[in-house]
Amino acid sequence: MRIHFKKVKYKNILSTGNNFTTIELDGSPTCLITGSNGSGKSTLLDAIVFGLYGKPFRKINKIQLVNSINQKAMLVEIYFSVGAVNYMVRRGMKPNVFEIYKDGEMINQDAAARDYQSYLESNILGINYKSFNQIVVLGSATYVPFMELPAQQRREIIEDLLDIQVFSTMGLLAKDQINNNKQLISENGFKSDSVESSIKLVQENNDTIRKIKETEVEKIREKMKTYIDEVEAKKSDIEAVEQEIQDLYQTIVDKKEVKAKFDKSISLRQEMETNRRNFEKELSFYHDNDNCPTCKQGIDHDFKNNVVEEKTKRRDEIENGLRDIAEQINSYQERIDAISEVEDEIQEKNFKVSEIKAEIRSSKNALLGLKSELESAEREVEEVDTSKLQKLEEDFEDLKTKRVELLEEREVLSIVSTILKDGGIKARIISQYIPVMNKLINKYLAAFDLFVDFQLDENFNEVIKSRFRDSFSYASFSEGEKLRITLSIMLAWRSVAKLRNSVSTNLLILDETLDGALDSVGIESLIETLHSLNSDDNIFVISHRGDQFAEKFDTAIRFDKVKNFSEIAA
Repeated sequence: MRIHFKKVKYKNILSTGNNFTTIELDGSPTCLITGSNGSGKSTLLDAIVFGLYGKPFRKINKIQLVNSINQKAMLVEIYFSVGAVNYMVRRGMKPNVFEIYKDGEMINQDAAARDYQSYLESNILGINYKSFNQIVVLGSATYVPFMELPAQQRREIIEDLLDIQVFSTMGLLAKDQINNNKQLISENGFKSDSVESSIKLVQENNDTIRKIKETEVEKIREKMKTYIDEVEAKKSDIEAVEQEIQDLYQTIVDKKEVKAKFDKSISLRQEMETNRRNFEKELSFYHDNDNCPTCKQGIDHDFKNNVVEEKTKRRDEIENGLRDIAEQINSYQERIDAISEVEDEIQEKNFKVSEIKAEIRSSKNALLGLKSELESAEREVEEVDTSKLQKLEEDFEDLKTKRVELLEEREVLSIVSTILKDGGIKARIISQYIPVMNKLINKYLAAFDLFVDFQLDENFNEVIKSRFRDSFSYASFSEGEKLRITLSIMLAWRSVAKLRNSVSTNLLILDETLDGALDSVGIESLIETLHSLNSDDNIFVISHRGDQFAEKFDTAIRFDKVKNFSEIAA
């Protein structure tokens, strides 16, 4: 996330009067801000810091920011973009004003001002006040060099720089959850013990009453068992009879076939008898007539004998066939009679099955009556204060389930806490960036003609060695050398921020850096290094020694005091 600061407007802040002072923050790569002491050149810092964080940059009370002459209507407007989204923050005192605009529309500010500020820092800027003072501003008023910060504050800045401060927040939340989890486990154990004791007392009372009722239940069950045994025995009888029926059916599987053959034989016999009668009729004709009754001519004797002989032969064949078919019909009739006898036997056995089933229904009806008695008796057993016991048991099971969940949660929280500790995931991320940071710091130190080997370890303790490998600490250096180290660290932080894409910004403000401990070589090196930064950086250098090196900056702004109010000189 890159923040591109565009413009700041302010009025009635410190020595600035009722007219807006407007400074374009992205107007040129380098800009020198000059003016005499007290002219208001450093007010730019207070305006930006107040606009973004609602606090002064210098060590004064916030109310002291309001112009002491006008004593009202202090207002700061700062314009910037994050990606493709444009923002404007308006903040003031007397009256209090705090508004955030996104693409021209004011963001809902129903929440308290503190939450609104948190939203600005976390969701829009992505950089807190401490990190802002390490990456964007190096001022002589309140700036504390990174190397003079306590170890914990160093860690906070690095975490913010690498955008891993969320793990610290998660760690604190995890710690709160662990404490809450521990309390809940303790409360769960106490409640479980109490409920378990109550369950034992209720169970003992119920057991005494239940034994009396259970005796009656057992008597009913014995009666039911007798009927059940009878039903089972009858079912076995039915199975046996049904098996006999199946066996009988197997003996008459040819019923359909026999009936078909019988019917066919009857039909064939009828046809043959018809043919025999026809032959008898014809033979009778030839026996009784010598002349044709139609034409009155005589019938040839040989022809007549041949016809009679042939018809007689055919009649005899039919009579033989009739005898054969009569035997088959008798055989089929005998089989049909036998099948009928088997079917009668099957019917008798089916009647027997029906009788047994009726007996089973009678037994089952008796069982239904006994079952109703049993249910009533068992209900009396179970209803011995079962509602209270059931409720206690349900509560106990719920507590056990909850305890399992709490213990599982404790394991997870323990793992999460270990991961989120300084030696966990944050340390792994930081360890990957420490070599990059050290390389960048040493690069800028070399640019400032301070040839030492500067190394930060994973706890952010420094190890500094000279070219002759003599060990130094930060406090061992002169003020000018310390400033070189501070500048190198600051520029390295900016490079890492751009690399990490966490709190990258175009703005860099150095307040009276050139007026302090830097010698001429250091000043030259600083200016040269500033010019070598990215082309999209906008660097402001505030100094009262501007006449010495004004030509080295792209633009210059001069502040003057006019009638006790700061103004930008024309």
